[in-house]
Order: sequence, then C-alpha cells, then structure tokens
Amino acid sequence: MSTARLHHDLHGPEDAPALVFGPSLGTDLGLFDAQVAALSGEYRVIRFDLRGHGGSEVPPGPYTIGALAEDVIALLDSLAVHRFSYCGVSIGGAIGQWLGIHHGDRMDGLIICASAARFADPEGWPVRAAKVRAEGTEFLVPSRTGAWFTAEFAEREPAEAQRLLAMLRSTPAEGYAGCCEAIGAYDVRDRLRDIAVPTLVIAGEEDPATPPDMCREIADGIPGARFRIVPGASHLLNAEKPEIANPAIAEHLAAARSGTRSG
Repeated sequence: MSTARLHHDLHGPEDAPALVFGPSLGTDLGLFDAQVAALSGEYRVIRFDLRGHGGSEVPPGPYTIGALAEDVIALLDSLAVHRFSYCGVSIGGAIGQWLGIHHGDRMDGLIICASAARFADPEGWPVRAAKVRAEGTEFLVPSRTGAWFTAEFAEREPAEAQRLLAMLRSTPAEGYAGCCEAIGAYDVRDRLRDIAVPTLVIAGEEDPATPPDMCREIADGIPGARFRIVPGASHLLNAEKPEIANPAIAEHLAAARSGTRSG
C-alpha cells in the first residue's frame, strides 16, 4: 500500500529535538493543543492527522497500523527529520508501538497513551466500520462522554468537550472506518519485546476503552518500560489532564535523552 499524504503542522525551534504526536481515532492534530503549548519551547513539535482524518488524504480502506505508521515515516522523511521521539494516543499509541518495533533505530523516546497491543473486541471493529460507512460518525457522538472523557470533565470544560466532539463529527466516514479495520486486525503482543526505545506507557484511571490493565500489558511486554496511571482521566487523558500528562511526557523524554531512568 502506498503512503498517504498527512496534513501536519510544526511548532517550536527548527533545530530542537523532534517530538511527533499521533492522535486517536476520530480526532485530529488539535487533540494536542495543550502539549504544543507546554512542550514546543524545548522541542520541534510535529503533529499530524491520521490517514483519512482531518486534512489528510482519504484513501479507501481497509487500512493497517503498519500503513499508518509508514505514513508517519514518509512524512518525517519529507521534512528531513531522521531522529525523533513519539507520543501517541490510542490508535496513535498503536502506531507508536509499530514504529518502535520497525523503526526504533530512529527513535529517542516513546510515550504510549491509552492504547493496547491488542484492542478489545476485535470482531466488533469491522461491524463499527460498516455502520460508519453507512451512517457517518454522528451516531458515535453521544457515547464519547465517558468513553473519551469523564462526565465531570464535560461539565467542567464544556467548550473543550465540544471541541473534541467536533473532530469526530468532521472525520470522513471512510477514514474512520478504515482505521477501525486497522484496529481490529492489530496484534503486536508477541513483538513488544523487540522495542528497545525508552518507553513510558500512560493509562487513564477511568478509561473504559483501554483500561489500565490493558495498558499495563504493553509496559510489561517492553523491556524497561515505565507505567503510569492518570487519576480521574478517561481515554483522551492528555486533553483531560494535561497538568499531569505534560510533566510526565517532559520528564520521560528528558531522561531518555540523558540516558537515565526517570521516576
């Protein structure tokens, strides 16, 4: 499969270490606004929209996590970025695992948020894909409160909650469906041991999609990986609790760059 053109943006000093952010299913690069604000002073932050999402190309599905990861490598090559660190949420975290397995020699650090080495209910993802192709993404919107962020967050930060939901509403049906099929077919449980990149795995305490035990399986499988739970956060933990996620990301990357262990 050929690579897709990814919509992206860049923030921070051109000569700073590259830090790539990969979003979750049904979101776009705006998921990482809080991380750009906190980290672009020290890093060259590169955000992208997944294949079939946001402003990126929408080739026909199904997609694979490997294809989504190679999209990222093609983007970085086009920007003349060889070495990079990577932080991804959910399917973005699956892309990070693939990158760590297949392109770890280019990576300084890896942060995997609210993800899995094998997502739950693999048979259900093609079913969701078919429904989205038929109806679009709007039917998913009501269930995202609780799944993406806690009800408390939606009440406390209604504008931010609606901003995140607007990303889902605007996601092309084929792009969302193709990524659902990638998630359903994904399983790297027997390859985690091949990741030699300094890795931090972060779970949301209240996340029903990738609960802490599912995230802990990733950390347990990657040699030397660290594991952290964010209290009171659901799936989009970086948006719901940036005051916890941002320092954890910064601390891990600083330790990875210095060759020491953090925490």
